[in-house]
Amino acid sequence: MRKSLLFIPANQPGMLQNVDIFQADGIIFDLEDAVHLTEKDAARDLLKSFFNSVELKDVEAIVRIHHLDDIPAIINPRLDTICLPKADLEGLKKLNRALSTYERKYRLSKKIGVIALIETPESILNALAIAKAPRVNGILLGGEDLSTSLHVMRTVEGKEIEFARNMVIYAAKSAEIDAIDTPFTNVEDNKGLETDILHAKALGMNAKACIHPNQIELVNRLFMPSLTEIEFAKKVVIAMENAEKQGLGAFTVDGKMVDQPVITRALQVLKASEGYEDD
Repeated sequence: MRKSLLFIPANQPGMLQNVDIFQADGIIFDLEDAVHLTEKDAARDLLKSFFNSVELKDVEAIVRIHHLDDIPAIINPRLDTICLPKADLEGLKKLNRALSTYERKYRLSKKIGVIALIETPESILNALAIAKAPRVNGILLGGEDLSTSLHVMRTVEGKEIEFARNMVIYAAKSAEIDAIDTPFTNVEDNKGLETDILHAKALGMNAKACIHPNQIELVNRLFMPSLTEIEFAKKVVIAMENAEKQGLGAFTVDGKMVDQPVITRALQVLKASEGYEDD
């Protein structure tokens, strides 16, 4: 499951060369906002050359396209996912058809996934349908563009995107895909980033986009289950196994009555904490 996705401009060779050291779960090579219109062709060529020469290990390769016309230039067996900006149902249908065409043409062995970047009021209201569209395996909330569409100021507290966050979360959980939170744009405010992550996680987000490598460590760490959560989950599983051996239908852990939702959550926590190391 994703935790951190790092945006990097697709026209910066220095950053492309270092993508394997950033420790993000996924790299979003940006052909949209980060690249000026006059540099789009050069960025596509650079990204194509990068994919042809570099094999990323344990990192999801994602491209945020500017337009469907980008796809022929960047289609590659090493490409995992397309991030579609201003995603709506019609745009997702067109993208699905285009990807199917190129997968057949180039005989790709894997199906390319899609992260739907939703950043308009209409797409927020259509979040569930977007989440269930073909290929979509994650919804990324675009808080900056959404705030502009709402004619409101983007704030550190994020009250203006609270409804949108919840819509993304409920849609993603319903479709059993990733709910990815909007980036925190002040790269020098680690305390604000921490508060933002914990709030988004408490609501149900399971990942966050980053706009600077310095944000990755905090995002990865805070989206992992805490030691307290892990220890309680272990207790629940042990108690469940003992209850089953004794034929008991109900049991308690630390004074808390445990039923199936609590057991399911414990199993989710342990799955999410695989590879967790206590430093």
